[in-house]
Amino acid sequence: MVMSGGTQDATQDMVELAYRPTRADILAGVLVRERVRRLHLVRWGLTALFGAGALLTLTRGRTSAVSFVLIVFCAVVVWAMPRLQAHHALRTVEWQGEYRTSVGEPGITAETAHVTLLQRWSVFRGYRETRDHLVLLSRDPNILLVEVLPLRGLRSPEEAERLRALVGRQLPRL
Repeated sequence: MVMSGGTQDATQDMVELAYRPTRADILAGVLVRERVRRLHLVRWGLTALFGAGALLTLTRGRTSAVSFVLIVFCAVVVWAMPRLQAHHALRTVEWQGEYRTSVGEPGITAETAHVTLLQRWSVFRGYRETRDHLVLLSRDPNILLVEVLPLRGLRSPEEAERLRALVGRQLPRL
């Protein structure tokens, strides 16, 4: 793509993606964010704690079924928290339909029928790659912004290498 801005003519490396967000896309972002913040240790620790509590209620002689069911329910909810977050986030964005995302030197531009969003590279601290996604994580301490780039949205497999190279030039791999 050639961009001309008055006296400046520059060839800009741009990679474009077109996709509809899926639960798997958002779950990948949630799980990467959880790993970077090391929250997966807390989640698994709480799940194990509630699981042990459920076993203790079973081994005690006199126990109520309600307490056992409640403890098992808590263990399942803690374990399923990333999936619940992904479900909620998908409900927030899926109504916007197809996303057309351009990744270039200035940043990432995501466009739908309802909104256009430009995120400069300075917003992100780095990225991680999963099998099917590039996940970009924001600089803030709680990583409130997660940008998921699903590789299935690329036109060809060769574009994946261009996308990796472009993101790699701008951000460190975490």
